[in-house]
Amino acid sequence: MPMPSSPKDAKPKTDNIAKDNKPSSGAAGGGIDGSKLLIANTVTTVIICILFIGVNYFVQTNFMNDKFATIMKTIGGDSEAEEAEAEGDQVERGLILDLGDFVLNLSDVNARRYLKANVAIELTKKATDPKPAGAEEGGAGEAHAHGEEAAVDPMKAIEAEMEQFKPSIRDAVISTLSSKTSDELSSIAGKEEAKEQIKEAVNAIFAGEREVLRVSFGNFIIQ
Repeated sequence: MPMPSSPKDAKPKTDNIAKDNKPSSGAAGGGIDGSKLLIANTVTTVIICILFIGVNYFVQTNFMNDKFATIMKTIGGDSEAEEAEAEGDQVERGLILDLGDFVLNLSDVNARRYLKANVAIELTKKATDPKPAGAEEGGAGEAHAHGEEAAVDPMKAIEAEMEQFKPSIRDAVISTLSSKTSDELSSIAGKEEAKEQIKEAVNAIFAGEREVLRVSFGNFIIQ
């Protein structure tokens, strides 16, 4: 039986299948470009975030530094004023009255505690107070002119005046310190409060004749 002849112009189907399965160059190129665009956007975003954080940190740091400098300047101004006042006090010192050492019981409840302290007070001067030797006008020349008077220490009269007040002042100091606990006197604030209370008590003793400028603690040992 004769075989049917194929048409002359017919082409094998395999060629069409190969063409259909061949990847499109446009699609592949589009995928690569999309990945590059995503990476570029990510890098740009990261750089922008870093710049923003850096600028924000710089601005905040400068702002805090300015505020800190303003505060310190204000505090420094007050300190300078206090230093100026302190220098003014140092130009003309008061009379130092050393009250000696104190050994006393503190008011602790749970345990017996002792305080050993040296206390001194500084008092204002009066116009009638004699000047120290050599402080008068004329200096040493005038002192030699007065002979034996120059050898007498004018401060002895002041010391004699202070001696009559010492018992009352020591009693005021003992009453004030013995009313404190060891915890209170262990802190700076507690010591300063005790000084102020001693100052008020001693001022009451002098009744306006003199005034306590400051109270000083020497050895201050709590056992």
